[in-house]
Amino acid sequence: MAALRTATGLAGIKALAGADLGHSEWLEITQDRVDTFADATGDHQWIHTDPERAATGPFGGTIAHGYLTLSLIIPLFNQLLAIEGTSVGINYGLDKVRFPHPVRVGAKIRLHGAVESVEDVRGNGVELRLAFTVEIEGADKPACAAQAIYRHYA
Repeated sequence: MAALRTATGLAGIKALAGADLGHSEWLEITQDRVDTFADATGDHQWIHTDPERAATGPFGGTIAHGYLTLSLIIPLFNQLLAIEGTSVGINYGLDKVRFPHPVRVGAKIRLHGAVESVEDVRGNGVELRLAFTVEIEGADKPACAAQAIYRHYA
């Protein structure tokens, strides 16, 4: 696991351009987490919530929702980078989101992060573009690959 990095102020964020932030800790995906996500989103498709039926389905068991995997980027990213000395940070959006491999319940995932770029934006801020890959322990393909965009203001 990479050590938690801290960037202070806009200058500290700008200094991150091109940095490899390393990997988060492994996180096990439980059926309880999948069911809670299903309840929150109303997506109760059997491949996520019915272990008995899913055992004979295309994945051999229940799998996490793609959007659950995507949402877990946030807590995993918090293990890689802390930003201090700004007035506000916002999630500006995502680009190029893909889900190349399903995450079976019981699997462990971790996040790899890298800073692609940091650019100035109007309003005394910066736009931070990060390349995220959600890896699955023992799998040859990632669960998710996405470019996240955050803005921070002085």
